[in-house]
Amino acid sequence: MQKRNQGLSTRCVHFGEIDDPQGSPHTPVYTTTTFAFASTADLLDVVEGRCDGNFYTRYGLNPSIRSLEAKLASLEGAETALAFSSGMAAESALFLTHGRKGILCIGDAYGGTLELLADQLPSLGIPTKFILGNELDCLEAMLQQNVGLVFFETPTNPTLEIFDICRITEIAHANNALVAIDNTFASPVNQQPLALGADLVVHSATKYLGGHSDITAGAIMGSSSLLNPILEWRINLGQIPSPETATLLSRSLRTLVVRVQHQNESALKIAKVMQAHPQVARVFHPGLTEFSGHRLAAEQMFGFGGMLTIEVNGTGKDTSRVVDRLKLFAIAPSLGSVESLVTQPVTTTHHGLTPEERSRVDAESQTV
Repeated sequence: MQKRNQGLSTRCVHFGEIDDPQGSPHTPVYTTTTFAFASTADLLDVVEGRCDGNFYTRYGLNPSIRSLEAKLASLEGAETALAFSSGMAAESALFLTHGRKGILCIGDAYGGTLELLADQLPSLGIPTKFILGNELDCLEAMLQQNVGLVFFETPTNPTLEIFDICRITEIAHANNALVAIDNTFASPVNQQPLALGADLVVHSATKYLGGHSDITAGAIMGSSSLLNPILEWRINLGQIPSPETATLLSRSLRTLVVRVQHQNESALKIAKVMQAHPQVARVFHPGLTEFSGHRLAAEQMFGFGGMLTIEVNGTGKDTSRVVDRLKLFAIAPSLGSVESLVTQPVTTTHHGLTPEERSRVDAESQTV
């Protein structure tokens, strides 16, 4: 019997799996597009929500996708979850649903997220505002200026800044704003934002949740009352992942805990070595006691993550030379996989930002 109070490792393996009549221990991939019914009454029961069932894959009513979503919800302790074709698909549906009153983004974020917030959403009439981590003293004043959704990453991409989830959520709720947190860099293994008061959690499942560099997917977890309106956007924008992708993501989640815990250990070891290197100016990693966010990370996280950022002593060209001489690390624009990857944000995730925007979030420094 599946229980939400089972350990995270157990839920990663067993939660959401269907009883397959052929005896498969895991939900098979259902490439079916449209599902048949024995009667009109049976069809209407599913369409009108009187019973769970399969109907049409674009709606997400497919066994492979529904199984995945049950597993995703269990990982974050959420009532329900929605799977998406990418992390950006998840964020865009989130913002279009709950951000129309106004969105406040705190701190640095993935470059695509910043472009969406700064450029595309305002063109649709959705007001967006930004404050940095060192500007939190003005949070309450900003929330009184037509903000319905507070959004932030913690740890952030790429400088791993840590934000106090409980404190920010308390202030946001007092001002009638929802809180959505991108938990991609932490993963559910290292952090549980909903348990700390957040309303919604979003993931680029391409990263730790997928973990093998072979899928692109996203996810949102939260209450049914908040996710049901998002579902309508997902249906009509065609943002559903394929059943094949859903099955691969379910496969990856079964090893999530052991992968992330080992990556936690490896990243901290590398961070300590880099900290002692004479050509390294700064090392950003929440597990280092000297890191500015270490104490807060230790309070609200269970592990410090597999990401670390270093700033070399030198120019951007010097940074590129360091990256180009690495033997084991592949140069790639992602994270969370089983292989070791390295990226310069100025050439990948933050490349689309203007120099002024990169300077504002300190993402234009020689960061690896």
